[in-house]
Amino acid sequence: MDNNQKKFDMTWFFKWFLNNKAVTVLLVLLLFFLNILVFTKISPILKPIFSFMAVIMLPLVIAALLYYLLKPIVDFIEKRGTSRVTAITIVFLAIAGLLAWGIANLFPMLNDQLSSFIRQLPSYVRSVDDQVAGLLKNDILASFRPQIEETVTNFSQKAVDYAESFSKGAVTWAGNFASVLARVTVSILISPFIVFYLLRDSSKMKKAFVSYLPTKMRQPAHRILNDVSNQLASYVQGQVTVAIIVGFLFSLMFSIIGLPYAVTFGIVAGFLNLIPYLGSFLATIPVLILALVEGPIMVIKVIVVFIIEQTIEGRFVSPLVLGSKLSIHPITIMFILLTAGSMFGVWGVFLGIPVYASLKVLVKEIFEWYKPVSGLYEKEDEVSKENVKQ
Repeated sequence: MDNNQKKFDMTWFFKWFLNNKAVTVLLVLLLFFLNILVFTKISPILKPIFSFMAVIMLPLVIAALLYYLLKPIVDFIEKRGTSRVTAITIVFLAIAGLLAWGIANLFPMLNDQLSSFIRQLPSYVRSVDDQVAGLLKNDILASFRPQIEETVTNFSQKAVDYAESFSKGAVTWAGNFASVLARVTVSILISPFIVFYLLRDSSKMKKAFVSYLPTKMRQPAHRILNDVSNQLASYVQGQVTVAIIVGFLFSLMFSIIGLPYAVTFGIVAGFLNLIPYLGSFLATIPVLILALVEGPIMVIKVIVVFIIEQTIEGRFVSPLVLGSKLSIHPITIMFILLTAGSMFGVWGVFLGIPVYASLKVLVKEIFEWYKPVSGLYEKEDEVSKENVKQ
């Protein structure tokens, strides 16, 4: 048997094909693109499955976010001598109290600011028109006047077309909005029940799942589940904590410089900060537009606020809260956001990074299993000794 194995190891087929890293990589890439091709061909068949997943996705995502946010608190209370169910009940009551306080105090303020912004919107549009008209009269921009006028005309025409199409499709839009609102409401009502059972029985669920696997697969499966759970917990807890801090900083600094609707824009900036890197850029757009209406001094103040916030977030908040728990390069994060966003829209933007982190754990585990099995990653000294013997 050993002689036959040695003869097989010496054949050109083994040396140049089976025992070749380049060929292995090419085969993996070929299988990857073949899977993509097959997926594109069978996607119409899977459409009912995708529709079903779209229905259950929102409550599951909300429940997963709340689970990873609340689990450390529940564990902390349970360690103080209370039962698991009692700890969960205490946390739920505390959240209900915070929601009641927010609805009674924060919601009216946000409603007033949004209502005021809607009332002032026509004057903001007129102010922008006046500033553009003033720029067109400037002699310094005389050479660029035709291009500016063409750009303004095109923008105005597109705005009119959009308004007309919006008015024509108002009934359809209202129906879609009602459908989305109903789905969100149902998801919010269902999510607490899912969170309760996840907080109470997550360890039992994990053990039950692993028990159905073959004996030899249970230990690596348990390790993968723990690693994926830790990755998701680190990401969710870190991102939400940073978003809350960023929202507070923006609300405070916008209020200090006298920006209208400071708290509303601060909360929006904090929410958008859940999208790594791109969120901060998206948050600047509406604020800079409003600052432009207020005047050049306000634009300078807003730019200074963003510089201060980015410095605090980049130098202190993110390193302390997030650190390097996910070990994902910024370029990789940008690529994931752009790719997942173009393929899956908003869901891809928000879920792309945690899904990638989970797949990274799985691929790493498979690779660690494949290394000794394949024999392609022997230590250098062992390979050298084998070559000397040959």
